[in-house]
Amino acid sequence: MQPIYKRVLLKISGEALAGDNGFGLDFNVISSIGKQVKICVSMGVQVAIVVGGGNFWRGRTGENMDRTRADHMGMLATAINSLAIADSLESLGVQARVQTAIDMRQIAEPYIRGRAERHLDKGRVVIFGCGTGNPYFSTDTAAALRAAEIGADVILLAKKVDAVYDSDPNINPDAKKFDTISYIDVLNRGLGVMDSTATSLCMDNQIPIHVFGLQQPENIVKAITGETIGTLVK
Repeated sequence: MQPIYKRVLLKISGEALAGDNGFGLDFNVISSIGKQVKICVSMGVQVAIVVGGGNFWRGRTGENMDRTRADHMGMLATAINSLAIADSLESLGVQARVQTAIDMRQIAEPYIRGRAERHLDKGRVVIFGCGTGNPYFSTDTAAALRAAEIGADVILLAKKVDAVYDSDPNINPDAKKFDTISYIDVLNRGLGVMDSTATSLCMDNQIPIHVFGLQQPENIVKAITGETIGTLVK
């Protein structure tokens, strides 16, 4: 198997890290993801990761909270997840570095693009925590922003749903799956692949988004080697 990408950004939802528990961390799931990332690194692929925080906190959870404060809590949740992924990777013999958009030097590096790129060039996995560091922006937007900054060839969007459909396949059994779809169609149809800000940022910078299911973690390697899975947004 030969990779078709040199540098990728893997976006993982926080909910995926909870597994069937629905909350917190399922270390069996995290380890299975780590093993696939290790395979990618062994093939020479440079891997950066952005992870959500929905397994601990979502901004809308605090319905009566100040939005900015609630979003800051969500950023801290992503830092917890980033550290968990880094620990799992290092236990597998993969060098990893956590960089956060909010300064917390005792536990992670601050996000510095040049330093992140040097880590990647040296074969280390870089995990970006705390989103963009700004409220009102999702981790989807953080993934698109970091992908653009580091010059990633593609965003690998690992989700619970295995592809992009014209409607929710959990509700509509006749939902149509797309093998490929354009950014503008995603926006016009309101398909919710990523939020509209993230999708627009990918469109403006011509960053493909490969959407696939994380129930089978080996899909990460399949996507990197060009197998036809999920949906490609381009």
